[in-house]
Amino acid sequence: MLLKSKITFLLASLFLLAVLPQFGYAHGMSEAEKQLIIEGGNLRYIWIGATHMLSGYDHLLFVFGIIFFLTRFRDIVKYITAFTLGHSVTLIFATFNAIQINYFLIDAIIALSVCYIAFANLGGFKKYLNINPPNMLLMITSLGLIHGLGLSTRLQQLPLNEDQLLMNIISFNLGIEIGQIAALALMLVLITAFRKSHLFPTFSLIANYVLILAGGYLFLMQMHGYAHTSHPEEFIVSTELSQPVESKQPLGITGNSETAAQAGWKDSISITIPARGDKEYKLYLAKGATLEYVWDTDGSALFFDFHGEPAGDTSGFFESFKKSTDNQSSGSLITSFDGTHGWYWKNNTSSPVTITLKAKGEYQRLDVHKDLDQVESVQKPNSTTHDTID
Repeated sequence: MLLKSKITFLLASLFLLAVLPQFGYAHGMSEAEKQLIIEGGNLRYIWIGATHMLSGYDHLLFVFGIIFFLTRFRDIVKYITAFTLGHSVTLIFATFNAIQINYFLIDAIIALSVCYIAFANLGGFKKYLNINPPNMLLMITSLGLIHGLGLSTRLQQLPLNEDQLLMNIISFNLGIEIGQIAALALMLVLITAFRKSHLFPTFSLIANYVLILAGGYLFLMQMHGYAHTSHPEEFIVSTELSQPVESKQPLGITGNSETAAQAGWKDSISITIPARGDKEYKLYLAKGATLEYVWDTDGSALFFDFHGEPAGDTSGFFESFKKSTDNQSSGSLITSFDGTHGWYWKNNTSSPVTITLKAKGEYQRLDVHKDLDQVESVQKPNSTTHDTID
């Protein structure tokens, strides 16, 4: 029996290592999901919340660990309710108050919570640490608070309606609970059916060790993402400092090429992102052209996506070069295709944020009318998933 258990554990571990790379970054939302959010409607938020929970493998692994040894319906309701209250509180509070944490970092902590629940299931505190385990109900509630921060961080990357912000958040959270209930029901059916088997003790031992492996693997994946968020191999960090530019032009964009030229930049552009709003700013570059840039905000950090769209493409494809949440960024790029290249910024705060962007290189500004005529024929076919200020 011991040999059989070891073989089963080895096979389960190999399977885990084979499939985990596909969902190491489980919280990522597709561009299709982002577009649904942009189009609005609370039913959309419910749907996105439900599908997001069902694809959130770290959350599901944690829930699986919670219910593993629970046999009474009352206990299941008690512990799942504690987890639900925990993540609901921080999801609503953090999103409503625009509290953000790096999503790779918070997801790494969530991955460790999966390890924790499995370690507790295995009696690790008594067996390996010779101490009594912490109160499980209190720990599940506390870990639920952390899971809620992860959900909030992801939700805040998307456009939210300031006038219906609370309802948007509640609708998304309702979707999360619907997805959780659906996943929980399936887990309970499978565990209950298997619990009657004489193999269940062996299965429970293997399953919880696999949960530890899964949590550890997800932790390493998220920490890898956290360390390489800025894609340092693709960017050369500039040491030039940007200075605020004071002038006024339409669309929240201002420019002062004379001031920029004095500092060695071709253009200096000021862009205002409204509270809870988002904007894009694009430049046109031919294949092989170079772009150097530096931008910073007047204080608040913004979610941003530095990306490009090939000229003439009608599929909506775009390539992201750098994506993060910060109050500044700098670097250089040599383009691999003709097309528009620039930034999407999302302001999750309750106040407008002004960006000062400085750039130099072989590009054409799309917000200057004399350049628009030259690139209009290749720019129009493109479609993006972001509201643009081109």
